[in-house]
Amino acid sequence: MIGSFATAALLTLATAAAPASPVHVERQSAPEKALVFTVTVPASIDDTWAALTTTDGLETWLWRDARVDLHAGGDWLVLYPGGKTGGGTVVSFEPKRRLELRAMAPEWFPHVRAERTKAVFELASSGPSSTTVTLRQTGWKDGKEWDDAYEYLAKGNAQLLAQLAARFTSGPMHWPATDAQ
Repeated sequence: MIGSFATAALLTLATAAAPASPVHVERQSAPEKALVFTVTVPASIDDTWAALTTTDGLETWLWRDARVDLHAGGDWLVLYPGGKTGGGTVVSFEPKRRLELRAMAPEWFPHVRAERTKAVFELASSGPSSTTVTLRQTGWKDGKEWDDAYEYLAKGNAQLLAQLAARFTSGPMHWPATDAQ
């Protein structure tokens, strides 16, 4: 989701954890180019919001080392092995409703990473123990690197949101204590 979150190792874990994705992906070209992901998780809005907006929450589904500083300009980061980071910067939020980030693409898309895209998570109650999460990623520009990042993140962000759903169906991820690399 949103950038370097989708490293090869993490994608492998997501694929193994969720063979059939519960995430709907829509590629839009108008009125602006966008990726729209929708998933319904079996959790309350409170629990889903905590999973998206707290360090402890991110570490239960995204990666074992994360940092969330929930205020405009704050970090929303995942710290991967080898000094790689994913995530972005908090732009704004409405508690339990909306979180907007300036999202970083993976390092191998340097121009997209430097310029960033806009990623907006919206939460809506689907019942007392169910929340629909919609992630809309916009700000795409023209060019091969942008097109490649768009296609890469269409798959990677879907797999990561599948991990969010799996966090609530199977429990928190149990990350390895050290890297096998």
